[in-house]
Amino acid sequence: MEQQNSEYESGSLSLLGTIAMGTGVMIGAGIFALTGQVAELAGALFPLAFLVAAIISGFSAYSYVKMSNAYPSAGGIAMYLKKAYGRTTMTGACALLMAFSMIINESLVARTFGTYTLQLFNVGENSFWVPVLAVGLVVFAFLVNISGNKIIGSLSQVTAFLKIGGIVVFAAIALWAAGFSFEPSLNSGASSGLPGSGFLAGVAIAILAYKGFTTITNSGGEVKDPNKNVGRAIIASLLICTVVYLLVAFAVAANLPLDRIIEAKDFALAEAARPAMGQYGVWFTVAIAIIATASGIIASIFAVSRMLAMLTEMEIIPHRHFGLPGGVQTHTLVYTVVLAATLAAFFDLSRIASLGAIFYLIMDIAIHWGVFQNLREDVGANGAILLTAAALDIVVLGAFLILKGTSDPTILAIAALGLAFTFLGERFFLKRT
Repeated sequence: MEQQNSEYESGSLSLLGTIAMGTGVMIGAGIFALTGQVAELAGALFPLAFLVAAIISGFSAYSYVKMSNAYPSAGGIAMYLKKAYGRTTMTGACALLMAFSMIINESLVARTFGTYTLQLFNVGENSFWVPVLAVGLVVFAFLVNISGNKIIGSLSQVTAFLKIGGIVVFAAIALWAAGFSFEPSLNSGASSGLPGSGFLAGVAIAILAYKGFTTITNSGGEVKDPNKNVGRAIIASLLICTVVYLLVAFAVAANLPLDRIIEAKDFALAEAARPAMGQYGVWFTVAIAIIATASGIIASIFAVSRMLAMLTEMEIIPHRHFGLPGGVQTHTLVYTVVLAATLAAFFDLSRIASLGAIFYLIMDIAIHWGVFQNLREDVGANGAILLTAAALDIVVLGAFLILKGTSDPTILAIAALGLAFTFLGERFFLKRT
């Protein structure tokens, strides 16, 4: 398979198709994978955590919109970092952190697919079938990605409409069944230790539900009129997902008490459908979850493989063929799939989400600072907005690290090792080359 067979043709993506890809990645992970995770951390007011995360993501999107308007590129974030920092360790390491967070997100979505699918059968949620189904979905996504650009583009648009429509129907029926009431117990928050740290940690996880907008930047070389449409697609995708997330969060909160949401955190939407719609509701929710997770991982694997290919062409990361046929992007596609399948097989949802949040927030801070320090005049960005975006990320990341330091220090150790390996490895590579 030659490299061009797995890429979109130049200018082939319409604005609508670009929005569909962005929302496809976001909704695949955001609602089905993270609702229960956010509720466990943020407590009964977890719908508010999704709203705060949307506001923070809106500030973050400002940097990406300004950069995409000035420098539309298939390299997306990799190109933005190079513009801001040059061919340096910071560029390579932060670009890899973004790639890793996307791969982590793929494994998160894959395990969510397995967890929801098992709700159709009388099988425990901790069954070995969860990683088996997760790895199977990753392999399926790989096969779709090597089948050609037209299939990927058409599939993204169709599935985006199906899952958004299905999720809105779920939320409407669930809210109607609950009498459109939402009465949280203000004393039932999940925070411990530093006041507010639990809520902010929930916001950190909820931000993962929105970070899919960054994959749109990787499509700059394929979007029609990219100087305008990439930014428009980012804004539209964020707005659509904010509305959908809030509808679903309130629907879940209205139908299940907090302790039950936390107990069923890996399949919270399916459990919330049970009191509202019975077993048919569970089947309907699982069907939408399967569509959402499958389409989300297909779009994400495409985006991260493009990013890694761009880093290779920029000579920022090493590349080995390992005897594989095809071009560079085919190879990066294989590497992406292998890493995502490995994580999906051995990590649970909570730890996958935590690792992804840490890597993403660090990269996001680097983007804002790089634009502020070196590019704000070139791209016409407001320095106060850039600093606000970075400050919000720092506050949320700090609270998340404090909470995880007491509840799961192991994941912090894994994150620290990952960061050290990434920065030191990148520095060593650039010195040698």
